Amino acid sequence: MADEDRLGRFLRTKLRSAGREYERARQAFAAGKLTGEADDAIDEDRARIVCRRYAERRAVPLDDAGRPACFEAGHADCEGCVEDLREGRIETW
Repeated sequence: MADEDRLGRFLRTKLRSAGREYERARQAFAAGKLTGEADDAIDEDRARIVCRRYAERRAVPLDDAGRPACFEAGHADCEGCVEDLREGRIETW
């Protein structure tokens, strides 16, 4: 019985923690989405990307070849980003 009580407490604690983390992530996503919409006019000359390499949102200028300024030739994440930009399937904010 004591083991069942401990297991129940453990599960409740973990579920509450997961619920709080989910709510934080949901609010952060909503705040980021609003911020991105507000920046539309400012970032007209830049590509708004979610950088795979550094896992961050950024607005970057594109060079003449259509690559972000942060592009590094040979890096798998950078190559994939450029490919997605060319195909029009880049994740934006």
